[in-house]
Amino acid sequence: MSLYYAQKFLYQLNRDTAVQDAYRSDPHSALTGYELTDQEIEALTAPDIGLLYVLGVNGQILMHFAAFHQVSWADYLQLMRDGIAEHGPVRAGVYAMTGYEGVDSRAAGLGQQSRAIHGIGNPSEAGSQQ
Repeated sequence: MSLYYAQKFLYQLNRDTAVQDAYRSDPHSALTGYELTDQEIEALTAPDIGLLYVLGVNGQILMHFAAFHQVSWADYLQLMRDGIAEHGPVRAGVYAMTGYEGVDSRAAGLGQQSRAIHGIGNPSEAGSQQ
């Protein structure tokens, strides 16, 4: 259940100026009352966008947290990629990695041919998109 509380805190931080002021003043104290793991507390106070992503925080909530910390959009996306590289696959939530290998692989597994264009939807060809 702690993922719920991490996201609940971020949701409230995104919308409540009193929570924002408390977090700016003392991030650890602002987390009091939320049932969080030590790793979540560490990620929320660092802040560690990549670790929060890997822990399963929803990207729609997380992007506001990144903006709160003045992280640019491009850097936000990179921090999520870095989080996976450093901490491993997304562990929980809607972005939990399921072993999906792309459109071509999935289609082949079904005995079909992919209609993907320029590698879109194919992680192995991500760098070859035009």
